[in-house]
Amino acid sequence: MVSPLKVVIAGCSGRMGHALLESVFADAELILHGALDRAENPCLGRDAGEQFGKLSGVKVTSDVEAALNGADVLVDFTRPEASMQYMEACQKANVGMIIGTTGFSAEQKAAIETAAKNIPIVFAPNMSVGVTLLINLVQSAAKVLSEGYDIEIIEAHHRHKVDAPSGTALRLGEAAASALGRDLGQCAVYGREGVTGERDPSTIGFATVRGGDVVGDHTVLFAGIGERVELTHKASSRATFAIGALRAAKFLTGKNAGLYDMQDVLSLR
Repeated sequence: MVSPLKVVIAGCSGRMGHALLESVFADAELILHGALDRAENPCLGRDAGEQFGKLSGVKVTSDVEAALNGADVLVDFTRPEASMQYMEACQKANVGMIIGTTGFSAEQKAAIETAAKNIPIVFAPNMSVGVTLLINLVQSAAKVLSEGYDIEIIEAHHRHKVDAPSGTALRLGEAAASALGRDLGQCAVYGREGVTGERDPSTIGFATVRGGDVVGDHTVLFAGIGERVELTHKASSRATFAIGALRAAKFLTGKNAGLYDMQDVLSLR
């Protein structure tokens, strides 16, 4: 019998942390090994399963080194600054890492690439299986609709999200741009106001909506003359991200150091 994968959840008291804990408890192939949160969090010292009416035997802690001792993988959906600290600890403990955090700077992304030379890392702005498929569909559509179609990306998230556009929207933009041989950094337009002049057909536009409890909606619009093609993904529950992230955690089992994404996890390359 194969031993369960020993998982550590970072930011376990947050919205994604709750979804990840629930998914770990529901999966016989996984076992909660550690639960991390900030030092000032009131959940510290409590059993991580308490909120689900389940005693897991794992107490919420801010001691990263202790939580990683003997673990197989850390799953992180926190903030860029915290992710960098967790990543450094994972390298010291030789523990694989799943990074679903968004909003990284170019320098921080470079640090992730460097860390992946030492440990296996799955890094993706969206762990959803559906969004991963959407990225592939966008690439295919962009190649077919390469002339005469304007590309616009519209995304909506809950009022608490702090970065914009979302990491997923940017990844979708990168997918479209790469299929067309463009550099997103040179052709992206983030919002429009005032007299902007006619639309440059080589650009990729982004529109951001923030409000309420929207989990995550993304639409890539290819607007031509006389027709529009819209590719849309709507998430109604954070469980979809948790399930994808834990699928990624299983994928890392036995993997050598390297930087992977959900395309690798789902064998879409």
